[in-house]
Amino acid sequence: MTTQENNILILGIGSILMKDEGIGIHVVSGLEKEGFADADLMDGGTGGFHLLGFIQSYKKVILIDAALDNFPAGHIRVLKPRFAKDFPKQLSAHEVGLKDLLDAAFLLGNMPEIHLVAISVKDFQDMGMDLSFEIEKAIPEAIKVVKELVEQLKG
Repeated sequence: MTTQENNILILGIGSILMKDEGIGIHVVSGLEKEGFADADLMDGGTGGFHLLGFIQSYKKVILIDAALDNFPAGHIRVLKPRFAKDFPKQLSAHEVGLKDLLDAAFLLGNMPEIHLVAISVKDFQDMGMDLSFEIEKAIPEAIKVVKELVEQLKG
């Protein structure tokens, strides 16, 4: 993404070098391959405060990230967090997580409407580029969920 063309940003978070932890990136990549143009797509990598400006420049942001929670691997939830406490207990294994970014946006007074597509994973520790069967299988469903969410947000 080089210029803002839409009011909605789809931001995939994760590291493709850490297997299932990179699910957010894989979902954004799938949308790019389909030529999805109803929202701006961005590979957010492992997060960080450098993403704050991108997040704040949109009215609506859909974040896609791995969640280490009590759901089975591949389970997809759409949440509408407003504060750090509204996120699943553990999202990704990034230095500066999405919780920190949202807290910073809130403190700066420029908070977009945030929707989180949290995809449950079993482990954040594995290194490698292969996805587990459950997570590979969840990608088409996550893409469908994101597209439906974009349609709702546009309407």
